Amino acid sequence: MFEIKDYTPREYQENIVKTALNHNTLIILPTGLGKTKTAILLAMKRLNDYKNTQILFLTPTKPLASQIKKEFQANTNLEEEYIQMLTGIISPKNRIEIFKKSKIIIATPQTIQKDLENGRISLEDVSLLVIDEAHRSKENYANTRVAFFYNQQANNQRIIALTASPGGTREKINDVCKNLFIERVEIREEQHKEVAQYVQKKDITWVEVELPKEMKEIHKVIKNIYKLRLKDLEKLGFYKPANVINKTDILKLQYQLRKEIENKNQIAFYGVSLTSYLLKIDYLLELLETQGLEAIQKYWEKLKSENSKAAKALVNNKEIKNVMEKNTDLIKKGIKHPKLLALIGALKKEPEKTKTIVFANYRDTIDEIITFLGQEPKIKPLKLIGQKSGLSQKEQISTIKTFEEGDYNTLICTSIGEEGLDISGANLAIFYDCVPSEIRAIQRAGRVGRIASGRIIQLMTKDTREQGYYWSAKRKEKSMKFILKQMQSSNTLENYQ
Repeated sequence: MFEIKDYTPREYQENIVKTALNHNTLIILPTGLGKTKTAILLAMKRLNDYKNTQILFLTPTKPLASQIKKEFQANTNLEEEYIQMLTGIISPKNRIEIFKKSKIIIATPQTIQKDLENGRISLEDVSLLVIDEAHRSKENYANTRVAFFYNQQANNQRIIALTASPGGTREKINDVCKNLFIERVEIREEQHKEVAQYVQKKDITWVEVELPKEMKEIHKVIKNIYKLRLKDLEKLGFYKPANVINKTDILKLQYQLRKEIENKNQIAFYGVSLTSYLLKIDYLLELLETQGLEAIQKYWEKLKSENSKAAKALVNNKEIKNVMEKNTDLIKKGIKHPKLLALIGALKKEPEKTKTIVFANYRDTIDEIITFLGQEPKIKPLKLIGQKSGLSQKEQISTIKTFEEGDYNTLICTSIGEEGLDISGANLAIFYDCVPSEIRAIQRAGRVGRIASGRIIQLMTKDTREQGYYWSAKRKEKSMKFILKQMQSSNTLENYQ
């Protein structure tokens, strides 16, 4: 008999499991309210109901897989040898043996996808497929491909998908449901009567900063160049007023023009180059507004090495060249983005024992933050970055452990720190920049206030796109909850697909 141990299921977890026993279910819970333990509860029931079967738990990164493995070990009576982790660093031959012998397999979806496509494993004996961070389940993504194989192969099928935020539009939510063969939705908001007693309080403080006049001057010149080139869009038959054109509009236009290139449309070639030029200038502006002088300097050096017409045109623009020379001078004078000053000011006010996570969008910014914070003796920073940025998954796990147990009190993260990770002891999160994604905003906020109350400080640059990003994420989150509650109350997904 397989059982849970050292854990008493909560009422909402048991109610969700009742639904999931009979239907493929999308489970949306605020971070820190036990999505994994809900999956463990269901997993034990499936193993008891279907003898000699297995559980497959997909999660996007090795650090997450490691944490989930520990939860299964701590909260079930399964022997540890039957709870195994599969990632790409294990050889295919060894993965086959591990898969055969295990009852609980926690794996990265890309690894399982490759093994399925190469016929190394079969999912016929898997009685439960758990898909963590289910908002990643887009068409042809690994999660989706594994779900497809599972639907074809498994003798006793059941799928549950876990997330704090599946998406802010009906289309995104429907895509997740369709791709994962979801039949029911179970959502609990923080105010819901079943979960309210378990929700930890989060105090949020907004700190608004203003660019110094030197940076505003650079911004004004680049912005004027951008506006002038926007007028050239009229040559393509695009007549939307310049003051309301945004990055999304330009991306959509570029997508349409790329399709026209296939038809040998000469105007389309010009249009793709023009939209690329505009997007590069817009990116310069974004870096200046949200990251600072060093960020745009590094982007400028990258542009110099590109061979595209858009990059060459930008690099050869006399006004831009003059601006970048001024940018170099300002860096030499020690001019910093005011958010750096606000960040170090906030951290200096904290007791040295406060464990803080700082989220920033860009790897280069993280390096600048680490260097800047290192000047203050009481602040001991450590960085957590993704594999593509140079930190292996083994090193990521080690970094998290070092932060939790060691002398470091400030963890500086890219998006790798946002999803699912339970970083013990963190009681303050500082968002260095705003994100327009409701999914990422919710994930970031979930890194604190998991066990005890937590605090969030949101840094924001006045009169820039960051304010729009913040309110965009809020609107999407509100829309998401409304749609999900509709889907849950209808008791069927047929009307929404």
